[in-house]
Amino acid sequence: MTTFPFSAIGFDLDGTLLDTHQDLGAAVNHALKLGGLKPVPVDSSKDLIGGGAKMMLSRAVDDQGGMERDDFHALYKKMLSYYSEHNAVHSHPYPGMIDTLDELADRGVKIAVVTNKFESFATSILNQLGLADRFVTIIGGDTMGKGNAKPAPDPIYEARKRCGGGSFAFVGDSSYDVNAAKAAGVPVIACAYGYCDKPPHELGADAVIQTASELIPALEALPKP
Repeated sequence: MTTFPFSAIGFDLDGTLLDTHQDLGAAVNHALKLGGLKPVPVDSSKDLIGGGAKMMLSRAVDDQGGMERDDFHALYKKMLSYYSEHNAVHSHPYPGMIDTLDELADRGVKIAVVTNKFESFATSILNQLGLADRFVTIIGGDTMGKGNAKPAPDPIYEARKRCGGGSFAFVGDSSYDVNAAKAAGVPVIACAYGYCDKPPHELGADAVIQTASELIPALEALPKP
Protein backbone atom coordinates (compact mmCIF):
# COMPACT_ATOMS: atom_id res chain seq x y z
CA MET A 1 0.00 0.00 0.00
CA THR A 2 1.40 3.39 -1.01
CA THR A 3 1.81 6.13 1.56
CA PHE A 4 -1.37 8.17 1.85
CA PRO A 5 -0.73 11.81 0.89
CA PHE A 6 -2.70 13.41 3.75
CA SER A 7 -2.34 13.04 7.49
CA ALA A 8 -5.81 14.45 8.15
CA ILE A 9 -9.08 14.98 6.27
CA GLY A 10 -11.86 17.42 7.10
CA PHE A 11 -15.45 16.65 6.19
CA ASP A 12 -18.51 18.82 5.82
CA LEU A 13 -21.56 17.20 7.46
CA ASP A 14 -24.81 17.87 5.55
CA GLY A 15 -24.62 16.55 2.01
CA THR A 16 -21.12 15.14 2.48
CA LEU A 17 -20.99 12.70 5.41
CA LEU A 18 -24.73 12.49 6.01
CA ASP A 19 -27.96 12.80 4.08
CA THR A 20 -29.85 15.09 6.47
CA HIS A 21 -32.35 16.80 4.20
CA GLN A 22 -35.45 15.02 5.51
CA ASP A 23 -34.90 16.10 9.10
CA LEU A 24 -33.95 19.63 8.04
CA GLY A 25 -36.97 19.82 5.74
CA ALA A 26 -39.27 18.68 8.54
CA ALA A 27 -37.89 21.39 10.83
CA VAL A 28 -38.37 24.07 8.18
CA ASN A 29 -41.93 22.94 7.52
CA HIS A 30 -42.69 22.89 11.24
CA ALA A 31 -41.57 26.52 11.46
CA LEU A 32 -43.40 27.54 8.28
CA LYS A 33 -46.63 26.04 9.61
CA LEU A 34 -46.25 27.94 12.89
CA GLY A 35 -45.69 31.09 10.86
CA GLY A 36 -48.86 30.60 8.84
CA LEU A 37 -46.91 29.81 5.68
CA LYS A 38 -47.19 26.93 3.24
CA PRO A 39 -44.91 23.92 3.69
CA VAL A 40 -42.29 23.18 1.06
CA PRO A 41 -41.72 19.73 -0.46
CA VAL A 42 -39.20 17.97 1.77
CA ASP A 43 -36.95 17.14 -1.18
CA SER A 44 -36.79 20.85 -2.05
CA SER A 45 -34.93 21.40 1.21
CA LYS A 46 -31.87 20.08 -0.62
CA ASP A 47 -31.89 23.35 -2.57
CA LEU A 48 -32.09 25.41 0.64
CA ILE A 49 -29.24 23.80 2.56
CA GLY A 50 -26.01 25.74 2.77
CA GLY A 51 -24.86 28.50 5.07
CA GLY A 52 -26.65 27.14 8.13
CA ALA A 53 -30.20 26.67 9.39
CA LYS A 54 -30.97 30.39 9.61
CA MET A 55 -30.25 30.97 5.95
CA MET A 56 -32.19 27.84 5.07
CA LEU A 57 -35.33 29.09 6.82
CA SER A 58 -34.80 32.61 5.50
CA ARG A 59 -34.80 31.35 1.91
CA ALA A 60 -37.99 29.39 2.49
CA VAL A 61 -39.70 32.40 4.10
CA ASP A 62 -38.48 34.85 1.46
CA ASP A 63 -39.87 32.62 -1.27
CA GLN A 64 -43.29 33.29 0.26
CA GLY A 65 -42.97 37.04 0.61
CA GLY A 66 -40.80 37.33 3.71
CA MET A 67 -41.72 38.64 7.17
CA GLU A 68 -40.70 41.22 9.74
CA ARG A 69 -37.28 40.71 11.35
CA ASP A 70 -38.59 40.12 14.88
CA ASP A 71 -41.22 37.68 13.64
CA PHE A 72 -38.59 35.79 11.67
CA HIS A 73 -36.25 35.61 14.66
CA ALA A 74 -39.04 34.14 16.80
CA LEU A 75 -39.84 31.61 14.09
CA TYR A 76 -36.18 30.69 13.73
CA LYS A 77 -35.94 29.97 17.46
CA LYS A 78 -38.96 27.66 17.20
CA MET A 79 -37.34 25.87 14.28
CA LEU A 80 -34.16 25.31 16.28
CA SER A 81 -36.15 24.05 19.24
CA TYR A 82 -37.94 21.51 17.06
CA TYR A 83 -34.76 20.46 15.28
CA SER A 84 -32.92 19.93 18.56
CA GLU A 85 -35.44 17.20 19.38
CA HIS A 86 -35.80 15.70 15.88
CA ASN A 87 -32.40 15.99 14.19
CA ALA A 88 -31.55 12.33 13.61
CA VAL A 89 -34.90 10.76 12.79
CA HIS A 90 -34.11 10.11 9.13
CA SER A 91 -30.51 11.33 8.78
CA HIS A 92 -27.98 8.67 7.80
CA PRO A 93 -24.51 8.26 6.28
CA TYR A 94 -24.29 8.16 2.51
CA PRO A 95 -23.72 4.76 0.89
CA GLY A 96 -20.07 3.77 1.13
CA MET A 97 -19.21 6.45 3.68
CA ILE A 98 -18.72 4.14 6.65
CA ASP A 99 -16.39 1.89 4.65
CA THR A 100 -14.46 4.98 3.55
CA LEU A 101 -14.09 6.21 7.13
CA ASP A 102 -12.97 2.74 8.17
CA GLU A 103 -10.29 2.68 5.49
CA LEU A 104 -9.03 6.13 6.46
CA ALA A 105 -8.80 4.96 10.06
CA ASP A 106 -6.92 1.83 8.99
CA ARG A 107 -4.42 4.09 7.23
CA GLY A 108 -3.92 6.19 10.35
CA VAL A 109 -5.57 9.27 8.86
CA LYS A 110 -7.17 11.63 11.38
CA ILE A 111 -10.61 12.96 10.46
CA ALA A 112 -12.57 16.03 11.50
CA VAL A 113 -15.99 17.53 10.88
CA VAL A 114 -16.29 21.17 9.84
CA THR A 115 -19.91 22.21 9.36
CA ASN A 116 -21.97 25.39 9.43
CA LYS A 117 -24.52 23.58 11.60
CA PHE A 118 -24.34 24.47 15.29
CA GLU A 119 -21.67 22.39 16.99
CA SER A 120 -24.19 21.04 19.52
CA PHE A 121 -26.50 19.82 16.75
CA ALA A 122 -23.67 18.24 14.77
CA THR A 123 -22.35 16.48 17.86
CA SER A 124 -25.83 15.31 18.85
CA ILE A 125 -26.55 13.83 15.42
CA LEU A 126 -23.20 12.07 15.17
CA ASN A 127 -23.60 10.69 18.68
CA GLN A 128 -27.07 9.37 17.91
CA LEU A 129 -25.70 7.67 14.80
CA GLY A 130 -22.77 6.22 16.74
CA LEU A 131 -20.20 8.13 14.68
CA ALA A 132 -18.94 10.95 16.90
CA ASP A 133 -16.02 8.99 18.36
CA ARG A 134 -14.51 8.57 14.90
CA PHE A 135 -13.61 12.26 14.68
CA VAL A 136 -10.74 14.09 16.34
CA THR A 137 -12.91 17.19 16.50
CA ILE A 138 -16.34 18.49 15.47
CA ILE A 139 -16.32 22.17 14.55
CA GLY A 140 -19.66 23.89 14.03
CA GLY A 141 -20.72 27.18 12.56
CA ASP A 142 -20.70 28.74 16.02
CA THR A 143 -17.45 27.19 17.28
CA MET A 144 -15.10 29.90 16.01
CA GLY A 145 -17.32 32.85 16.88
CA LYS A 146 -19.57 35.09 14.83
CA GLY A 147 -18.42 35.68 11.26
CA ASN A 148 -15.94 32.81 11.25
CA ALA A 149 -18.01 30.02 9.72
CA LYS A 150 -17.41 28.74 6.19
CA PRO A 151 -16.65 30.23 3.68
CA ALA A 152 -14.17 31.85 6.08
CA PRO A 153 -11.01 29.73 6.39
CA ASP A 154 -10.87 29.88 10.20
CA PRO A 155 -12.64 26.56 10.90
CA ILE A 156 -10.39 24.79 8.36
CA TYR A 157 -7.30 26.20 10.06
CA GLU A 158 -8.62 25.10 13.43
CA ALA A 159 -9.50 21.59 12.23
CA ARG A 160 -6.00 21.11 10.84
CA LYS A 161 -4.51 22.40 14.10
CA ARG A 162 -6.64 20.05 16.22
CA CYS A 163 -5.62 17.16 13.99
CA GLY A 164 -1.97 17.87 14.75
CA GLY A 165 -1.08 19.91 11.69
CA GLY A 166 0.52 18.29 8.70
CA SER A 167 -0.99 17.69 5.28
CA PHE A 168 -4.73 18.33 5.20
CA ALA A 169 -7.51 18.10 2.61
CA PHE A 170 -11.19 18.99 2.81
CA VAL A 171 -14.31 17.30 1.46
CA GLY A 172 -17.60 19.12 0.93
CA ASP A 173 -20.54 19.68 -1.37
CA SER A 174 -21.03 23.43 -1.67
CA SER A 175 -19.37 26.69 -2.58
CA TYR A 176 -19.07 27.39 1.17
CA ASP A 177 -16.85 24.33 1.49
CA VAL A 178 -14.76 24.95 -1.61
CA ASN A 179 -14.24 28.64 -0.87
CA ALA A 180 -13.29 27.95 2.76
CA ALA A 181 -10.76 25.29 1.73
CA LYS A 182 -9.24 27.46 -0.98
CA ALA A 183 -9.00 30.42 1.41
CA ALA A 184 -7.19 28.11 3.84
CA GLY A 185 -4.88 26.88 1.09
CA VAL A 186 -5.85 23.20 1.29
CA PRO A 187 -6.98 20.83 -1.50
CA VAL A 188 -10.73 20.25 -1.69
CA ILE A 189 -12.92 17.55 -3.18
CA ALA A 190 -16.57 18.18 -4.07
CA CYS A 191 -19.28 15.56 -3.58
CA ALA A 192 -21.64 15.58 -6.56
CA TYR A 193 -24.09 13.41 -4.61
CA GLY A 194 -24.65 16.17 -2.03
CA TYR A 195 -26.65 19.41 -1.91
CA CYS A 196 -24.49 21.35 -4.36
CA ASP A 197 -25.53 25.00 -4.69
CA LYS A 198 -24.21 25.03 -8.26
CA PRO A 199 -23.24 22.29 -10.74
CA PRO A 200 -20.53 20.21 -9.00
CA HIS A 201 -17.92 20.75 -11.69
CA GLU A 202 -18.45 24.52 -11.42
CA LEU A 203 -17.67 24.68 -7.69
CA GLY A 204 -13.96 25.01 -8.36
CA ALA A 205 -12.87 21.96 -6.39
CA ASP A 206 -9.68 20.08 -7.18
CA ALA A 207 -11.70 16.94 -7.92
CA VAL A 208 -15.34 15.83 -7.99
CA ILE A 209 -16.64 12.47 -6.80
CA GLN A 210 -19.98 10.83 -7.53
CA THR A 211 -19.99 8.44 -4.56
CA ALA A 212 -18.26 8.16 -1.19
CA SER A 213 -16.37 5.10 -2.38
CA GLU A 214 -14.50 7.30 -4.88
CA LEU A 215 -13.07 9.56 -2.18
CA ILE A 216 -9.84 7.76 -1.28
CA PRO A 217 -8.74 7.20 -4.90
CA ALA A 218 -9.54 10.87 -5.59
CA LEU A 219 -7.43 11.99 -2.64
CA GLU A 220 -4.55 9.77 -3.73
CA ALA A 221 -4.71 11.29 -7.21
CA LEU A 222 -4.34 14.87 -5.97
CA PRO A 223 -0.92 16.53 -6.31
CA LYS A 224 1.14 15.83 -3.22
CA PRO A 225 0.97 18.71 -0.72
